[in-house]
Amino acid sequence: MYRASDEVENEEWLRDLRRAAESLELSSEARSNATDLFLSHVPEAERSKPAMAAAALYAGALIAGDERSQTRVAESMDVTRLSVQQRWKEILRDAGFSPPTW
Repeated sequence: MYRASDEVENEEWLRDLRRAAESLELSSEARSNATDLFLSHVPEAERSKPAMAAAALYAGALIAGDERSQTRVAESMDVTRLSVQQRWKEILRDAGFSPPTW
């Protein structure tokens, strides 16, 4: 869970997340999921926030059934695919979901 102040403190990253979601043409459910997941997993280090936002975006889209490739999500957030790949499963597990095993 996150505090309301987390939204204010991370407005820059939420703006980037919304911009990326728009460019990926994600559903409103995927966008909402991604926002909640990011705010529930905001890292302390500023340099880690773009990667976490990208992973939250990828995981939020999976939950909504609005899948996009890790590469497309990473490019939309200007991070590496590896950044997404290393974080998304943990985010899903912490949210109570089982990551797919494809």
